[in-house]
Amino acid sequence: TSDFDMFLRLLTTQMRNQDPLNPADSTEYTAQLATFSGVEQQVQTNDLLRELQAGFTAMNMGQLSGWIGMEARAEMPINFSGSPTTVQFAPHALADRMELIVRDQNGNVVANTPAVLGDSPFPWDGLDNNGQQLPNGTYTLSAQSWRGEEMLEDRSVFVFGEISEAQTLAGEVWLTMENGVSVPAEAVQALRRPAA
Repeated sequence: TSDFDMFLRLLTTQMRNQDPLNPADSTEYTAQLATFSGVEQQVQTNDLLRELQAGFTAMNMGQLSGWIGMEARAEMPINFSGSPTTVQFAPHALADRMELIVRDQNGNVVANTPAVLGDSPFPWDGLDNNGQQLPNGTYTLSAQSWRGEEMLEDRSVFVFGEISEAQTLAGEVWLTMENGVSVPAEAVQALRRPAA
């Protein structure tokens, strides 16, 4: 809008201050009026695009509201509350055994247990290395692939978490889970309704 107003001021000032003995050529005025029309159309187009963008954002937020309360599967920390948690990971192609590593919020390993060699989901019972139940809290789980005594890789596991918030940030959709962890929507591999 400021460019549009500036253009009008310049055009008006030019018309007022032209030399009466050597007035501007009519073709120049025609060209300037055509430019004026183009600027006016561009301003209107920009306004329309802003309205469309606001409409799309509102529509996307309406669709995202359906995600609230759903459970999403992604690589993320879990909010353990005493119930078994289903985890899933893909072992390294050369692995002959797997271990599930559990770390607390400070990054300390609080449990490492043998895991099923395969990519089928299985429940983690929330027990530490002594068979005692871990306290409720946020834990990070990873799967280590081993071949003999050589660790081939250590990668995050996929877990389900309940979505408590969905928002658009810089054109990207981010989901916040019940434990406060945020993940981009593109990292979600599956959605499901929580068990009743």
